[in-house]
This record gives sequence, structure tokens and C-alpha cells, in this order.
Amino acid sequence: MPVEGLVYVIDDDPAMRDSLDFLLGAAGLKARLFESAVSFLEALPTLEHGCIVSDVRMPNLDGLELLRRLRESNKSLPIIIMTGHGDIPLAVEAMKLGAIDFIEKPFEDDRLIGTITTALSGAAQRHKGDAVAADIASRIASLSPRERQVLEGLIAGLSNKLIARDYDISPRTIEVYRANVMTKMQASSVSELVRFAIRGGLLKD
Repeated sequence: MPVEGLVYVIDDDPAMRDSLDFLLGAAGLKARLFESAVSFLEALPTLEHGCIVSDVRMPNLDGLELLRRLRESNKSLPIIIMTGHGDIPLAVEAMKLGAIDFIEKPFEDDRLIGTITTALSGAAQRHKGDAVAADIASRIASLSPRERQVLEGLIAGLSNKLIARDYDISPRTIEVYRANVMTKMQASSVSELVRFAIRGGLLKD
């Protein structure tokens, strides 16, 4: 089953970029090439989910600084660092900064492709999970202040009567708000409402 997502190759060496482009294409993977970390970061806001393969030693902005910038962004793209034999300490530092793996040059093609495939599979799952969480968060945001209060009462396990007493309104009015909450949240039960509240960031796991 083919994996989803692009492979973003960042390397200042044109020959290495071309070589990786050919290798990835032969493996059925789609690549987008960048000659510098700077040009990649400029394009970052518009990029789809995927995986980054970056050299660690590059002019102007190296692989370590790229990792630091990625941590500050809202893009959670997995990154694999390519390193020369003498750059192992840098690669270890890169792992501490969030790189998922490092590949030592010259690398075995199968090892690189396997690492990328694993990273893309994980990235696709995270992307889908992020999309679901964002959708649920938007449902929560669509609630009126009173509906939000009723939601919080329901997920706290309170009855309509107790919620009504807390806000000094009638239980019948709470029933109306409750129905609105269930509709807007697209929940069929209170237990499902609780799961949505967790996924949407309203409650902590």
C-alpha cells in the first residue's frame, strides 16, 4: 500500500539533490527539492504533510537551526538528518532537537527508503488525527457561551436539574441547550461528547 505525503529534500549539493530525486522516484515516492533550509522555511506555511530529509551541514542555516525553527512553527513534519562520518555528534544533537533518525553518508538506499516510508506513515496518521482534533475544536468554538456551560456540565456528569440550578434557569431550558449541544457537536451520546471534548482540547486525557 503506497504511503501518502511528499518527501522534502534539503541539500545545498545539486548532485545530491538530483540523486535523491531519482532514488525516491524509483521507489514510488514524490519529492520536492530545496537548495537551502532558508528556501524551505519560506515555503513551509504552504506545504502539505510529509517528511523532511535534510543535510546537517549547510551554509547560512544548518540542519540544527532548521530543527529549532521547525519546533517554533506549527508544522509537525518528521525530519531525517543526513550526516557525514565526522558529523555524528551533530546528528546526536539533531536527535535531541527532534529529528526522528539520521542517515550517515554514503547511505544504503534501502535503509533511507525504509526510514522515509516509516516516517511518512506516521506523519499521515498524525495529520489525520490533527485534522479530526481541529474539526472537533471548531465544533466547540461554534457553541454559544450558555451552550458551552451546558457542555461543561454534561461532561462533568451533572444532570439537567443540577446544571439548571447552577445557572438559575429551568431544567426545560437546559434540555433545549443540551439538544443544541449534541447537534452542534455531532454527538449521539454523552460518552461520545466526552471523547470529543478530550480530542478538541477541552479536557485533558
